Amino acid sequence: MNKFLLLICLLLSGSLTLQAQKIQSPSEFLGYKLGERFTPHHRVVEYYKYLATASTNIKLEEYGKTNEGRPLLLAIVASPSNIGKVEDIRKNNLRLAGITAETPLANQPAIVWLSYNVHGNESVSTEASLQTIYDLLDPANQRTQQWLQNTVVIIDPCLNPDGRERYVNFYNPIRNLTPDASPFSREHFEPWPGGRANHYYFDLNRDWAWQSQIETQQRMQVYNKWLPQVHVDFHEQGVNEPYYFAPAAEPYHQDISKWQREFQTIIGKNNARYFDKNGWMYFTRERFDLLYPSYGDTYPIYNGSVGMTYEQGGSGRAGLAIVNAEGDTLTLKDRIDHHHTTGLSTIEAVSQNAAKAVSEFQTYFTTSKTNPPGEYKTYVIKGDNLEKIKTLATMLQRNGIEFGYGSSKGGNGFNYFTGKKEPFKVERNDMVINAYQPKSVLLKVLFEPQTFVSDSATYDITAWSLPYAFGLQSFATSENLKPLSTGLEPLVAVNEVSDPVAYVANWNSLSDVKFLAQLLKHNIKVRFSEIPFETNGKRFNAGSLIIARTSNDSYGSGFEQLLKNLATSSGISLQAIPSAFVDKGADLGSDKVRLIRKPKIMAVTGQSTSSLSFGEVWHFFEQQIKYPLSIVRAEDLGRVNLNEFDVIILPDGNYADAGSDRIQEWIRGGGKLIAMEGAVAQLAGKKGFDLKNKEEAKKTEKDPNPYDDLKVYENRERESVGSNIPGAIYKVNMDSTHPLGFGFPGFYYTLKLDDKVYQYLSSGWNVGVLKKDNYVTGFVGAQAKKKLVDGLLFGVQEMGSGSIVYLADDPLFRSFWENGKLLFSNAVFMVGH
Repeated sequence: MNKFLLLICLLLSGSLTLQAQKIQSPSEFLGYKLGERFTPHHRVVEYYKYLATASTNIKLEEYGKTNEGRPLLLAIVASPSNIGKVEDIRKNNLRLAGITAETPLANQPAIVWLSYNVHGNESVSTEASLQTIYDLLDPANQRTQQWLQNTVVIIDPCLNPDGRERYVNFYNPIRNLTPDASPFSREHFEPWPGGRANHYYFDLNRDWAWQSQIETQQRMQVYNKWLPQVHVDFHEQGVNEPYYFAPAAEPYHQDISKWQREFQTIIGKNNARYFDKNGWMYFTRERFDLLYPSYGDTYPIYNGSVGMTYEQGGSGRAGLAIVNAEGDTLTLKDRIDHHHTTGLSTIEAVSQNAAKAVSEFQTYFTTSKTNPPGEYKTYVIKGDNLEKIKTLATMLQRNGIEFGYGSSKGGNGFNYFTGKKEPFKVERNDMVINAYQPKSVLLKVLFEPQTFVSDSATYDITAWSLPYAFGLQSFATSENLKPLSTGLEPLVAVNEVSDPVAYVANWNSLSDVKFLAQLLKHNIKVRFSEIPFETNGKRFNAGSLIIARTSNDSYGSGFEQLLKNLATSSGISLQAIPSAFVDKGADLGSDKVRLIRKPKIMAVTGQSTSSLSFGEVWHFFEQQIKYPLSIVRAEDLGRVNLNEFDVIILPDGNYADAGSDRIQEWIRGGGKLIAMEGAVAQLAGKKGFDLKNKEEAKKTEKDPNPYDDLKVYENRERESVGSNIPGAIYKVNMDSTHPLGFGFPGFYYTLKLDDKVYQYLSSGWNVGVLKKDNYVTGFVGAQAKKKLVDGLLFGVQEMGSGSIVYLADDPLFRSFWENGKLLFSNAVFMVGH
């Protein structure tokens, strides 16, 4: 009897143990099968938190929050033998990369990082992550448990919760009980702006290097503490596409290593093995190249990883089910299965090659430190504009790039501004970036004056060199220069002057714009000088801000402390001056010193507007300079009292009423219209506007080749790039005496995204123009290059008491084109006073 009871107890104990080990699948936890509906973000978070309590093989970390307050999660999954020492594994991985100095330990597992849903309406990704992490944690899944013996898997289930919720909240309330697979039903058409971008309508997949957005900043802090051997970015493409996985398409950046290419193929073939077994269609080596450095595949590659993009057909149009062009029905379940399969297949391939992946990872960084790629071994950025230098320093720090200031010697090097090799000196506040460091590949990619493009059919921009983006005088040299200091000279907020008559801030960076915005918000009267001037041994640009004490005496004795606080928070230095009598230029009481009136600003948004362009404007005002902005839909303009506003901004878009009589009447009454990109094209040639499209150069060839029109069908994509310009840098001649050109040294580097250029204004101000030989770097089709000469890009037309500012190129592009922010601010605050 006792033996029988003992047997029963043992059986019950085993049953309870098995029951305790069982983890609920996503379908069991959520109450519906994956693929039957879209899972809201809070339920995704709940499931991941549940897994963290149900399994001992996961560590869950909340690494930040979105603009709308949603949590950003990271799940770290490892074997029972590794989960307790994942922090040691992380630290040892940094030793392998040379980020920390200690000698690395042997037998390091390979780290695989899976990123889902960076584009919110590519919503299958997060659903697939739920099934993937369940399979990794399921103790009964012998295959995944074996893979985890020599891998650590990191899963970010949703990089863009705000965008994804925008899509899910659109779709779930309007879907039919039975999904309507007709591609023309309402559930397949998202309303503007769609769920792709984040809260500020930024494309987070283009933000990895620039880190302008809060989601990216928080994620990259964690990413650079791990530096995985393999990173996969899960996406979706059009509904008529099958599935894409690596190897990627040309052009590959020339500094991508042989191993990174080889391992993409190894993983791709493993993915293909599973897809072939299921009869699923896919393609490789097409469309998605490896060049632009700020993607979820390229950024990891330039940081020693094997980075890959996986693209499932579907995206925001697919919903729960859709009939594609071939008459096949694509379901959400299909899409989940495909992403789930490649996720596990990738982990399997890494597990089978873990030792090699770790060894090649260490070799990559060892080579970076001892033999950095390219001819340039040091980059010197002149400290002529300390505010911009500090902004650049922040970007470099976020990317883990080492730098310092000053050097014991100068050298010879490539001058970015002249395009020639010239001698240079290194001053105390010059930034010196030595290439002998772990992040030398990323450094080279971000600073190379010319990016080699092996194939003109690229997916994104082909030029981004930071000295041009920041407008900072820089040199690249083959000499090995070492910095002397790790920091800039201390900034003095306000110099000591007894009873100053005014305070002056130079005007040449975004920091100065932030300062102006804060002055205006505090209702402090501020003026600017129309011409440069010198006083007290200091030279100030045209546009420099002048805050006179007598104009602001209502603040009393606390005025100087308030200015100090505002200057410090804005990151600028103020010069207190004892007299209104200046050494050179106009005295402070001259009519060349003008009052800046506090403008009330409207930005137009809605269906007619590019969401990305509007998002750049919105983010600029709210997050960067913190100045109030009213947002009005284009369709509501007819109901708005325009006289309540001083400035109207038209982001890139297609506006039927952009040049209406009502708008023109408002301009004549003193309003200022700022038109950007496509909005400029809308105004060109319209009655009342002087702007006209530039005519194409007439052919001078008397006898054209009769065979020019004979083209090979196979080469149709190549033929189409003749008029293409996928992001190239041009040097713009700037009239720095005009308010739109304040703070610039007679030129500005613009990122050209199209071939649009306009005739010079006959009765306006041609502030930024292209002349001959203004091309700098990046791919430009032959036809586009012929067109981009002798034309207007930035100009101002006066109309009555008001003005129109034409910005044919985007000065706020992805918020990383730092020098353009000053140009845009000139348009908003300086023009028209």
